[in-house]
Amino acid sequence: MRRLRSVKIVATLGPASNDYDMIRALFEAGADVFRLNMSHGDHEEIRARHQIIRKIEKDTGRPIAILADLQGPKLRVGVFANEEEELEEGASFRLDLDDQPGDKARVQLPHKEIFDALRPGASLLVNDGKIRLKVKDCGSDFANCEVMVGGTISNRKGVNVPDVVLPLAALSEKDRKDLEFVCQLGVDWLALSFVQRPADVQEARELSQGRAAILSKIEKPAAVEAFDDILAVSDGIMVARGDLGVELPVQNVPPIQKRLIRKCRTVAKPVIVATQMLESMIDSPIPTRAEVSDVATAIYEGTDAIMLSAESAAGSYPIEAVTTMNNVAIEVESDSNYREIIAAQRGGKKTSVADGIVVAAREIAETTDIKVICCFSQSGTTALLVSRERPHVPIIAMTQLVGTARRLCLSWGTHCVLTGEVERFKTAVVNAARAAREYGFASAQDQIVVTAGVPFNVPGSTNILRVAPCEERLIFATDPE
Repeated sequence: MRRLRSVKIVATLGPASNDYDMIRALFEAGADVFRLNMSHGDHEEIRARHQIIRKIEKDTGRPIAILADLQGPKLRVGVFANEEEELEEGASFRLDLDDQPGDKARVQLPHKEIFDALRPGASLLVNDGKIRLKVKDCGSDFANCEVMVGGTISNRKGVNVPDVVLPLAALSEKDRKDLEFVCQLGVDWLALSFVQRPADVQEARELSQGRAAILSKIEKPAAVEAFDDILAVSDGIMVARGDLGVELPVQNVPPIQKRLIRKCRTVAKPVIVATQMLESMIDSPIPTRAEVSDVATAIYEGTDAIMLSAESAAGSYPIEAVTTMNNVAIEVESDSNYREIIAAQRGGKKTSVADGIVVAAREIAETTDIKVICCFSQSGTTALLVSRERPHVPIIAMTQLVGTARRLCLSWGTHCVLTGEVERFKTAVVNAARAAREYGFASAQDQIVVTAGVPFNVPGSTNILRVAPCEERLIFATDPE
């Protein structure tokens, strides 16, 4: 099950990918992480999918990451007496707290927090931005608006408020229940929706109590503005381009994507590029050329992972979608320009012993005939630092902790291997050589680089590097101990 590319693939599960055979086929086609969308499916459906993934993990002997994506608060208008109305450009339209069915002149917006935050001149976007309203005047329970872009408005359409930071927590009551449920199940990552400020992430971290890593979805302008602070308290990032493209001018999204990927890589935190990557494959076995280029661009930018949403959850061609992503990644990463671009993006201050060790490991691997870098990692930090360097050779991340192995499945280039408890560096080198041979990364005649922290089992103690032969008798013959 060795992957022939470094970028990871996240596949969302749903009605089209709901049984053992299909989920295993997605894994074998290239999915490294499975996303459980808490917006769809009850707890029993989520539990069943979780159990299937863990069975596939056991059957294949390879760690698999599970990401639970929390829904976040959903802002929606109320209902209309005629179910829908046509709003014309230049017309007046009122939003208020009155729960009476709406008409051509008004409708309920049952979110007092929005009215508390609105100011004249603010924009309101309805139905994924298809309708644009501009606030003319407002109060604590109403907003009188001008229709800037008209269209059909119907029952319970979503509302976006791009111009203000809303006094809403990122976690609704449903999210808190879902969070506790998936943490008890044993998911590896929690994706947090509606993040606007670092405090939103801190709340999720306190509730999760270390049972899952926290991944912040960047889907609001406020999150882009506060990104550095949000990144500092997050374990990973998702660039959720769908909502970003609604709340911001669409031409702003590509440079934001590039900038956020660079910042994540600098601090060695994994980043996912998501939304509409192969959208046409919901209904077609073949993607558009533009979609292939979009996927390739994210890979060239150095993202850790690329994600499928409805393509694998509800589409007609889930396996083909994963296969397409896998093939695009292999082709891009075999391009000589890819290596030049990735190397040019390498940056960030290196200040620790661990930084120096992983930089040396990459440079040794790139200047000599080294087949693989093997890193022993208790918390995952060493593997993340090696991944940040984007070496030309594969990375084997070895750990005795299954939780660490699973979380690292999201990080660029890492092939995660569970190993027994290690107390001596010589044992670590022997285990690394065995793993390199067993998984087809090196032969007995090759050399590998091994990094670790001594004493073992102390997080963040990476302080040793060795170039070692892959043949065990040579390891013992040349062992410095």
